[in-house]
Amino acid sequence: MKALVALILLVQLPIHKAVPAAPPAPLGCDDPESEAAAEVAVNYINGHSQHGYKFALNRIENIRVLPQGLNNDIIFLELELLETTCSILSPTPLANCTVRSFIEHAVEGDCDVKLQRVGGILSVLASKCHSHADSSEDVLQLCPDCPLLASLNNTEVLTTVTTALNDHNSKTADAYLRLLEIGRAKIQYHPTHVVSVEFAVAATNCSAEVAKVNVKACQLLPEDQSNFGFCTATMVTRPSQDLKVDCQLYGHQVPTPDIPFLSRPGVTYSQPGQDTSAGLVPSVVQDFTNHNLRVSHNNPVASESSSSEFPTPMLSAKPVAKRAVAEVAQHDKVPRPVGFVPPPPPCPGKIHHFKI
Repeated sequence: MKALVALILLVQLPIHKAVPAAPPAPLGCDDPESEAAAEVAVNYINGHSQHGYKFALNRIENIRVLPQGLNNDIIFLELELLETTCSILSPTPLANCTVRSFIEHAVEGDCDVKLQRVGGILSVLASKCHSHADSSEDVLQLCPDCPLLASLNNTEVLTTVTTALNDHNSKTADAYLRLLEIGRAKIQYHPTHVVSVEFAVAATNCSAEVAKVNVKACQLLPEDQSNFGFCTATMVTRPSQDLKVDCQLYGHQVPTPDIPFLSRPGVTYSQPGQDTSAGLVPSVVQDFTNHNLRVSHNNPVASESSSSEFPTPMLSAKPVAKRAVAEVAQHDKVPRPVGFVPPPPPCPGKIHHFKI
């Protein structure tokens, strides 16, 4: 009898089922994990970029995390970047590179990046980027007298680069320099006519004196001796004439193993018979004002389950922000203490430099 009573009582006990763990809260664009992923992405983009300048993070537009298993996530990022003053060839760490100001006619980069995080370790699987200069109207509205970006193959720009590099080579006792690419140019028309240029260069196997005798014999140094540099120049043509040139070589840098030498950042070789001591090179024949940040790299080890393609449609920052605002508004229907400030939407994130 006692056993029967005990059995009845046992059956009547409430059965507690295991409650599944709640999924982790979605990452916001300003969360430390998001910032860490963005840092890895930006370093990857700069490390694989072959022309122009390094870019810095301005804002995380959106982030999406797709769990793949235990300690294994695929992360999609939408990033807004801004051009810095550091050439892509410069050994200067990105943290020490200055972002160009708005009135310098800023260049914005937009990137979609796919990363994988395994055991807390982040790696980039793919990236797709493009860049463009801010509109001339925006710059002139804030600074009516500021010079704007000029086409890299503008006749005055090419003349200034040629004159500046020839001037440097005629005065130096060091290696003869050849032009790699023109990076940036601006023309001021009033009150004086000034052409400002920036261009990447490389040392050759000739001294400047030897080059005066036979410049065609001067070739870029081989990989194990390569020495790249950067020049800035301004040429005033009216009302008086003046030329200022400053060239700095970076010294030999140990190549990055995963980037073939002929596609290393900034190295643009001429076609046979084309002189690159100063003037046109293949990278400036198009009519554009800045080097487009086109990057698209796919990791061959990416499996079908974690395809290197971006989700279609990929979540855009604006709809995410609108949904977040709507959710906050819904929560605000609940009575809140006086002075309560609703949390900001998770994306897009904060602006690190300026809105463009």
